[in-house]
Amino acid sequence: MSAREQEFVEYVQSGGQVEATDWMPDDYRRLLIKFIEMHGNSELMGVLPEREWILRAPTLQRKLALTAKVQDEAGHSQLIYRVVEDLGKPREECLEDLISGKSKFHNVFHYPTFTWGDVGVIAWLVDAAAIISQKALLKCSYAPYARIMKKICWEESFHILHGRDVVLTMMLGTDEQRELVQEALNRWWGPLMQFHGNPIPSGDDPMFHWRIKSQGNDEARQQFLDGYVPQIWELGLTVPDPELRKDEETGRWHFSEPDWAELKHVVTGHGPKTQERLELRRISREETEWVRKIVLAKAA
Repeated sequence: MSAREQEFVEYVQSGGQVEATDWMPDDYRRLLIKFIEMHGNSELMGVLPEREWILRAPTLQRKLALTAKVQDEAGHSQLIYRVVEDLGKPREECLEDLISGKSKFHNVFHYPTFTWGDVGVIAWLVDAAAIISQKALLKCSYAPYARIMKKICWEESFHILHGRDVVLTMMLGTDEQRELVQEALNRWWGPLMQFHGNPIPSGDDPMFHWRIKSQGNDEARQQFLDGYVPQIWELGLTVPDPELRKDEETGRWHFSEPDWAELKHVVTGHGPKTQERLELRRISREETEWVRKIVLAKAA
């Protein structure tokens, strides 16, 4: 590491932030692009499990709320891709790498949604897991990314309230509705526990080294459990993990080891809905190409 790189590391580790026009090491830029691009991909692909339910939502109010949520997520992806563009990777290239399977998106968006209960659990618990990581990114050493996270976190907070309201309404409903929520929780618990990734020691995590992330994977998972398991129990739901318990002395949650092999299998493009959703993105991109050509031609 050169003296300039060492100075940069010391600067970001001490809390300093970097702007797009500042000098940065190549490794730092490369990791930023990879990390932020995956976030943008995840926001874009994350609309698909819920988009399928807009027309099947039980009331007009639910249709409008779900439509607004989908619009928010699509808007987040656009903001995030702009940050990646400033780092040197064009949005078109990001989308091409996503559709081809070269780049990744988050594990939870590779799974199917079977019932309206899934929609509630996604908006409540999946978004809750996401916002824990996203709030930590407010301290990211790359300032443009940290700034857009303020808007994204604010909107995601409303998404969680929307999801909790869907779940609460169903839990106050019929036995069949309560069963739909419990079945959805049973299906999503595994992906939720995998969501924050392997428990890598912070000293071995290059994202932590450059202070792109300011929170360890296991720390984020513990924070999620601490915040939401009591809420799950309060609603009368059962967490599908017989090993789950909180150690009152240490304050840490104990749980069954997540299936890390499944996580790797899914995020490398082998999830139950991966290819179908990527194909939908590819077709949509082809069908709207004429619009982009006209708009870009007029802008030029």
